[in-house]
Amino acid sequence: MLEQSVQQIKGVGEKLASYLNELGIYTISDLLFYFPFRYDEFEVKPLTELVHNETATLEGKVATQPSLAYYGKKKSRLTFTMQVGEFAVKVVMFNRAFAKKNLETGDVVTVTGKFDMHRLQLTATHFKKGEAKSEEPIQPVYSVNENVKIAALRKVMKQAVEEYGSEIEEVLPPDYLDMYKLPARSKAVRHMHFPESRILLKHARRRFTYEEFLVFQLRMQLLRKKYKEATSGTSLHYDNGLLTEFVQSLPFTLTEAQKRSLAEILKDMKSPHRMNRLLQGDVGSGKTVVAAISMYGAVTSGKQAALMVPTEILAEQHAASLRRMFGERLTIALLTGSVKGKRRRDIMEEMENGTIDVLVGTHALIQEEVKFNSLGFIVIDEQHRFGVEQRRTLREKGMKPDVLFMTATPIPRTLAITAFGDMDVSSIDQMPSGRKEIETYWVKGKMTERVLGFIRKEVEDGGQAYVICPLIEESDKLDIQNAVELFEQLREVYHPDITVGLMHGKLSNEEKEEIMHRFSDNRIQILVSTTVVEVGVDVPNASLMVIYDADRFGLSQLHQLRGRVGRGERQSHCILLADPKGETGKERMKIMTETTDGFRLSEEDLKIRGPGDFFGKKQSGLPEFKVADMVHDYRALETARKDAAEIIENGWLDRNQSFEPLKEMLRRDMEKLDESLD
Repeated sequence: MLEQSVQQIKGVGEKLASYLNELGIYTISDLLFYFPFRYDEFEVKPLTELVHNETATLEGKVATQPSLAYYGKKKSRLTFTMQVGEFAVKVVMFNRAFAKKNLETGDVVTVTGKFDMHRLQLTATHFKKGEAKSEEPIQPVYSVNENVKIAALRKVMKQAVEEYGSEIEEVLPPDYLDMYKLPARSKAVRHMHFPESRILLKHARRRFTYEEFLVFQLRMQLLRKKYKEATSGTSLHYDNGLLTEFVQSLPFTLTEAQKRSLAEILKDMKSPHRMNRLLQGDVGSGKTVVAAISMYGAVTSGKQAALMVPTEILAEQHAASLRRMFGERLTIALLTGSVKGKRRRDIMEEMENGTIDVLVGTHALIQEEVKFNSLGFIVIDEQHRFGVEQRRTLREKGMKPDVLFMTATPIPRTLAITAFGDMDVSSIDQMPSGRKEIETYWVKGKMTERVLGFIRKEVEDGGQAYVICPLIEESDKLDIQNAVELFEQLREVYHPDITVGLMHGKLSNEEKEEIMHRFSDNRIQILVSTTVVEVGVDVPNASLMVIYDADRFGLSQLHQLRGRVGRGERQSHCILLADPKGETGKERMKIMTETTDGFRLSEEDLKIRGPGDFFGKKQSGLPEFKVADMVHDYRALETARKDAAEIIENGWLDRNQSFEPLKEMLRRDMEKLDESLD
């Protein structure tokens, strides 16, 4: 019944139906579950109960004659004072010039808008003469377009709820409704669209938050189970004695977090299923060592290993680092686009006959000509930088190899269990002892001259500096213009004693590699750059990071940039140049100076920016929930995850009749699940 066309609803003709289609509403069900994105509350409360900077409705008398001022083309500002009880509140209305004729001193008015408690001022978005007598003090606000007005959508919605609301079937088992005191699905839909009180709306939202999280987590758990069943791999029987001997030969002791992550990876390697694990940890936490020991484990079991990284210079550094670490124990080869001719042919031959134990490279590793003898283990560094297809191609090169993804972007637990619900996650949340902490300072723009002096001093003392340009939203062109201008300025300031380099996103990969090589070799002392240096190269001599207009960057991005320094023996510094206007910007700068813990910063960043912006919209792969918010509703997310694991583990979807509607709902997604599997 609910899958019928939206035209079945009284009052919806062909034209309105086509407009609703533009909003993604095709069926009656689509309409009923097209929830408001916010609610306007017209409930009048005493001034003492209002919250600063939140929407409020006030009722009172006009105390001063409204004053009207024009600015710009057809833009106006109307202000008056209204008496609310014993308080005088200033009311500001933009582009409501017509209201001046309607309002006289002594008139009773009701106004709604953002309330500034400190200035006793309300910026009104709604106003009406007379008392607040709205029958619906809470009004839903829907996402609409120019063809569908909110009033029209509300009217159609009311009709749909009246006609078809009772047809909405329950999907949650009765035990869960009782356990969490959740309203029935049909009742919750009604209260989402036409809430009679804030309490009923709160319970309806709570119900759909849990339902969305549970369905999503069940999908993830099924995907993980299906992945494991469909991807029986090879059990790698590594030589524990050789591994222990190697770990003991390292010039440092592994941290507890490294030991824990290594144990999780080795356990996966022994399992008959293919590993699909994410290893995450802060810059400098020692992920590479854990990955190296794991690769060595694969080699001791008679397999080859591969390490894929985003850039040539990073591949070169990893290969050099692994050779230093393993010495004669392993044969390590480097394969990038620059390796050509005889050397390339030799590597291909040695890979195919099994002479090479570990191959390090860029996406060159996934080219068709590269054939492994017996690939058993793959490490993919900075995994979000590679597309799904690239990762899949590399996986398919081996005999169902184990896959370990690595990222230096610490991901909050909330996000990790949601974004990577189909992967196992290991976290190295502890830094090696003795590592010098990067000292971070926030300075205002007027101190730029002093900062330039500090850069000079650092370089003269033998260090090197990164200078990051301001970020212009949505404009690569302006970003580059900024970088070029700053580069020219600094070149003038430091000429002729200090060499300044420039890097930005429009340079070719070869040009970027060349500049990074020159910086790495200290032929460039100051590197001016846009954020393209965020993930990348180890320059142990770089000891200073200066970020212009730092308040324009998110916390995680600032932390990643800061992680470019502090990789050598020198004491390193990070200077945030910023004059933030809002409280959020000031808060970000303050947190950056207080901690270098990437996990704490990522939690704060998630609270401030929300999950969609965390990896960048295109990268995130996060589900778009209609009601649930994984940051604010993280307790419900944890509960749903626990419940989903229990349901799958006990096979209740198949064995328990009360789970049938939920199973049917999930069944519709099974095709998508199949597509997600390799």
